Amino acid sequence: MTATSRPSPAATPSGDAARRAGKRVLLAAPRGYCAGVDRAVIAVEKALEQYGAPIYVRHEIVHNKYVVKTLENKGAIFVDRTAEVPEGSIVMFSAHGVAPVVHEEAAERKLATIDATCPLVTKVHKEAVRFANEDYDILLIGHEGHEEVIGTSGEAPEHITLVDGPEDVANVEVRDESKVVWLSQTTLSVDETMETVDALKEKFPLMIAPPSDDICYATQNRQIAVKQMGADADLVIVVGSKNSSNSVRLVEVALGAGARDSHLVDEAAEIDEAWLDGVSTVGVTSGASVPEILVDGVLEWLSERGFEDVEIVKAAEESITFSLPKELRKDLRAEAAALSR
Repeated sequence: MTATSRPSPAATPSGDAARRAGKRVLLAAPRGYCAGVDRAVIAVEKALEQYGAPIYVRHEIVHNKYVVKTLENKGAIFVDRTAEVPEGSIVMFSAHGVAPVVHEEAAERKLATIDATCPLVTKVHKEAVRFANEDYDILLIGHEGHEEVIGTSGEAPEHITLVDGPEDVANVEVRDESKVVWLSQTTLSVDETMETVDALKEKFPLMIAPPSDDICYATQNRQIAVKQMGADADLVIVVGSKNSSNSVRLVEVALGAGARDSHLVDEAAEIDEAWLDGVSTVGVTSGASVPEILVDGVLEWLSERGFEDVEIVKAAEESITFSLPKELRKDLRAEAAALSR
């Protein structure tokens, strides 16, 4: 399999028509793990090494079936409620963050905790607390039921109203139109979010924006890469799980950018060969919680069907890293034992 790099499909020389007619793959860069996901997955692995199994994790550490199954095989136990964790155990909070009430529940159950919340999600939590303390009505743009939205809303429930897309705006009411701010879930489509923001601004002209962009850099970069490849791709395959918000958004972005077809798959085995009918160019990318081994599997599957030529569509360089949770520097087993006495 050969690979060449190009900044965007528009940069392909016009004289390359013959090659363009053949089977090829446009591979998005960046793709896969973001810094927050990498931190969270490593945190579970380090906790298992340091403290031994089991390590309980409240909700999926990240939204990816393969990652969750791999960590379960190493000794992680994923639970939906804090009450499912035995007293005196260690529990980790997922990258999506939790509401303050969850920390209180853990303390009541005498649990030692590790907080693997993505620092970019923590930033939104702090913004919510700050604006609530200043008595603003906070319009949180996000998807109802998503763990991140539940966690952020829990920081100031009496001040936060969820706005689930532009169609929700007509129903939004505030106490004082001069004290309104919008925040957003970090994994949304940039375009859809701004469409919602524009509708909110039309209704509340004095509404202010957060001090910095809430949609995470990795989500934006992956969407930009898909936009660059979309118009040139007959089919875009997005590797990711169906409960991964940022992965689902990539399918929508691909179709919006001009791709004829786009599908979300957890792994190569889920690809339907019928999708390749009449297709000469396949775009491939992955959500921010997807390990590269799953993308490699898709590329191998495509190569076996004649799609051996791979071109990199590079949207950005990513060098951001986050330090591991500070709790991994403690003796949490001893702490848990002391708490349970």
